[in-house]
Amino acid sequence: MKTESFNLSKNIITLLEKNGIIDATPIQEIIIPAILEGKDVLAQSETGSGKTISFAIPIIEQIVTKDELVALVLVPTRELCVQVTTEFIKFAQGKRLGITPVYGGVSIENQIKKLKKTNIIVATPGRLLDLIARKVMKLNKIKFLVFDEADRMLDMGFIKDIEKILKNLPKELQTMLFSATVSKEITELSKKYLYEPVHAILESTVDADFLHQTYYQTTPLQKMPLLMHLLKQERDLSLVFCNRKHITTKLADKLSKYGIQAKCLHGDMSQSQRERVTADFRSKRFNILIATDVAARGLHIADISHVYNYEIPKDVDSYTHRVGRTARAGKQGEAISLVTNGEEQKFFKQILFNYRGVITLKKVDTNALPKVEEQAIDKRSKGQFQHRDEQQPHRNEKQKEWSGEKSQRFGDHRKKSYGDNKPKVWGEEKSQNYNEHKKKSFDDNKPKVWGEEKSQNYNEHKKKSFGENKPKVWGKNKPDYFTKRKTQPGDESRSLVWREGSDGSFDKDKKPYSDDKSKFQRKNKPGFFGKKKSDSWEDRKPKFWTERKAKFGFKKNQ
Repeated sequence: MKTESFNLSKNIITLLEKNGIIDATPIQEIIIPAILEGKDVLAQSETGSGKTISFAIPIIEQIVTKDELVALVLVPTRELCVQVTTEFIKFAQGKRLGITPVYGGVSIENQIKKLKKTNIIVATPGRLLDLIARKVMKLNKIKFLVFDEADRMLDMGFIKDIEKILKNLPKELQTMLFSATVSKEITELSKKYLYEPVHAILESTVDADFLHQTYYQTTPLQKMPLLMHLLKQERDLSLVFCNRKHITTKLADKLSKYGIQAKCLHGDMSQSQRERVTADFRSKRFNILIATDVAARGLHIADISHVYNYEIPKDVDSYTHRVGRTARAGKQGEAISLVTNGEEQKFFKQILFNYRGVITLKKVDTNALPKVEEQAIDKRSKGQFQHRDEQQPHRNEKQKEWSGEKSQRFGDHRKKSYGDNKPKVWGEEKSQNYNEHKKKSFDDNKPKVWGEEKSQNYNEHKKKSFGENKPKVWGKNKPDYFTKRKTQPGDESRSLVWREGSDGSFDKDKKPYSDDKSKFQRKNKPGFFGKKKSDSWEDRKPKFWTERKAKFGFKKNQ
């Protein structure tokens, strides 16, 4: 069907012809007339079927510049948001419509400024809810609502966000739902929000005459060399799919190391980085892009000749999305899957069983593979460790070492790290070398056992530090020489000294001071520390006390 047959303005027809769109695709033949008639739409279409133009053109045709915000398009990812916005701007030339993309990762202030003169918004659910919470936009006049790639939005867990957004919309509006697959969740969503929709369920647009699908049965260690071998043979744009973000980064670094220009694209990258990588890939500044499924949404590039499944998808729908990136616009394309044992083989068997197309097996020519480091990108594969044990025998030796049976190789390493004097067994039985090392470290005078039995060298050291008169045991039973009183004041060998009396003589009845005690510290505390004073208090009172008492007339408290 020719685009001229649609009831469109001359400006739209001219823009379509300018962009090389003369014949309408099957989905466009159904959707464009239905939207122009004001009907709801439920369409199942794959990437590259022309669905974006099918809802963009009739919406643009019905909007006038004087209108406020009347159209809302919800998309799952930032890349798809930018892609859909570009299509709207391309076919809205001459109408001066305000078209604003709203997504996270960029300044929200700039987006708020553009909302004042906006007629169409293409948004991701998360950022749209932020704007609604700030009360900077009103959705009460929305006439057109589009769910683009609704199945992916549900897979990403946006169902609650979608329900919150729909509460802010008017009840009477035209709703269009586009999905690559029509699951039970999509059917329930359509019953809840669509009124007597026009169904456009199309079969796969992948033409078997243009798309050739193959797969290789390989091992984790052969996977990387095989991919390098295949990529070096290609000159056009190639898209390599991985399931996990960190694998895309590691794979891109590995390929760049071996001279293959490749860059990665995943959700953890900033929006500016993702846009720059996408633009460079589209302009063919590099020809190999490694991406996850979510990040690749919105990549509508017609020149992709090869799609590689470095990691096998877990369902048939994801596989269909991936292979649909190639063999577009009547061009030849090839989809290649690298399958290893384990979970990947299990997933791929399901794809082979449920997928309608033909996927042929190819053998790996190991002699043609380049030599790379024997290390797989994904270290979680069980088969990889079995293969590495065969290629690296020292792994088995290391397992024996940690299990208790130490190999000679590990013993040599231990000696270098801890010294030759380290005992073979840490316990009560020490080796002779270790005892010699211990003597050097702690001195020969250190006793073998710390307890009551002290070595002779240690006792000599103790005498020097504490004196010869220090008792061996401090307790009630003290030796005689410590408690014995000396009556002769001139005896030089006495260890205790009596306090000198007031008349210059030594009083035998007064309690002694110890030589090693302070002169003013008495062994037996005097009476003023308790209730009763000692008998000698009057004699020992300082003179200034009696003089001040007599001068100022201090009296004893009654």
